[in-house]
Order: sequence, then structure tokens, then C-alpha cells
Amino acid sequence: MDIPTRPGVTQRFLLLTPPEAKAAVILFAGGHGGLDIQDDGRFGWGGGNFLVRSRDLFAQQGLVVAVIDKPSDLAGLSGQRQTAQHVADVRAVMRWLRAQYQLPVWLVGTSRGTQSAAYVATALAGDADSPDGLVLTSTILTDSKDRPVPAMALDRLALPVLVVHHEKDGCEHCRPSELAALMDKLPGTLRKDLVMFSGGVTRGDPCGAYAYHGFNGIEQDVVGRIGAWIVSR
Repeated sequence: MDIPTRPGVTQRFLLLTPPEAKAAVILFAGGHGGLDIQDDGRFGWGGGNFLVRSRDLFAQQGLVVAVIDKPSDLAGLSGQRQTAQHVADVRAVMRWLRAQYQLPVWLVGTSRGTQSAAYVATALAGDADSPDGLVLTSTILTDSKDRPVPAMALDRLALPVLVVHHEKDGCEHCRPSELAALMDKLPGTLRKDLVMFSGGVTRGDPCGAYAYHGFNGIEQDVVGRIGAWIVSR
């Protein structure tokens, strides 16, 4: 799908529509976020990303799925995830999903995708277009380049938040020991939960898609837990 967003700009996303859906999710991949989705649905980059490769598992949970790409005026999302332009692009996708399906829309990010999901949620807090919920997986907890999630205006949030992490995540920006700071920043009035996973297989870059960071080998369990949490809200 390509929909108009800012003047002269379109936003592309891959859409999955299961029958009798209960909610919709927008999936934000990590890295530079430039998935380069082709007209036939193939991915030019990022097909192995945890959320991207698990998209069918989300649909099997009864969720309409929008795997979001970069907008047409950018080569990627590096340095762009915490901008008004990114908020406008995601807002356009949320509005489109709500108009088409009349369902609650959740933002689901992984790794650097959590910086997108969390920033958009904070930017739209109190707005009519605010997302209905937020899921953060392998959250960016520390970062010297772009503001990490715990440093965002999380106190503005008034929506359910699920945090999902692997107890052996080896990524330098996502150390499990930093999770307490994130949970403490989320308002106590929120419906919030931290779910830790173990097991699976790790290989390659500890910040990569097939390390513990990417829930390699336990995708079905992780997505099943996320899906159940979303539909129970």
C-alpha cells in the first residue's frame, strides 16, 4: 500500500488482513528502517528483522498488520525517527487503518524501531490520533546518537504499554540491567507489563536479527504473548 502523507510524499507499508481481526498493529523494524518494500511485497532490506519475519505470526493472532517502510522522500529512517515528519507519516497510516477497519491501532517496535514507536506515542499523547497501545521489544535503553526510549517524555503516555525483552540480550544499547529505568519512567497509572524471555538461539552480531536480541528461535512464543496481551486490553 502507498498512501499520501505530507505534501508530495507517500508512505508505503505491507498489509496483512486476517479474517475477523481484533486489532491492528503497525510494525517498526530496527536498523535504518529502509525496508525498500517492492511492488510484489518482497523486501529489499530487513526481511530477517524479528518483526518483519514474524509478520504472519501477528496476523495469525487475529491482528491486521502494517509493516511500515521509509517514506518516499527518504532513503531510510536513521536520524529521522524522532521528527515531526515521521509522526505525520505514522499518523497517516493510523488514520488509514482506522478508516478501513474500525479497529484499535497499536504501535509495535523492535530495537531502533522502539525509538519510532515510543516517540510517535509521546508526540501524539492526548491527541485524537493517539495510538491505542504500545509494544516495545528489545528496547533501545541507552544511546549516544539518538535519544533512547527512557529519555523520552514517557510521563505523557496514557495508554497500555507492553515491554518485551530477552534476558540474555547482548546488544550494548539494550542491556537488560537498564530495564528498571524504563519501567520506572512509565507512569504508575498505566496498564503496563514487562515480559522477559529466555531460550532460543543466538548467532552473529549481538545487536542483530538472529541473536537473542531478535528472539531467534522463539518467535512464535514471543508473538503469541504479544498478541494475547493486545487483544485482552
